[in-house]
Amino acid sequence: HVQLVESGGDLVQPGGSLRLSCEASGYTGSSLCMGWFRQAPGKEREGVASIAYDGKTTYADSVKGRFTISKDNAKNTLYLQMNSLKPEDTAMYYCAARPGRRLYLRTTDFGYWGQGTQVTVS
Repeated sequence: HVQLVESGGDLVQPGGSLRLSCEASGYTGSSLCMGWFRQAPGKEREGVASIAYDGKTTYADSVKGRFTISKDNAKNTLYLQMNSLKPEDTAMYYCAARPGRRLYLRTTDFGYWGQGTQVTVS
């Protein structure tokens, strides 16, 4: 059972930057895909970026070139560096994880979720 705790959400002006963190615990396997998702009011949850066990990454088109996903295996922590933030990036951001060696970015592919951290760009 994987436990995920996000932090780093805040209110930021357009053009600003934020770094989200997600501490993971409870997983003892060797292959884990982790991702960031977001959900704005009235909209469906969508994939933002994910990173496979081997470091391969994938991004939603809307954040390519602005967001960077990374992880620190020694700290069991996932990060999302968000630059050039726009008002449309405003959402609750969730960390997610699933065992496996592939790269995933669909919400239905992930079984473990954090509680979310709010990002507001205004």
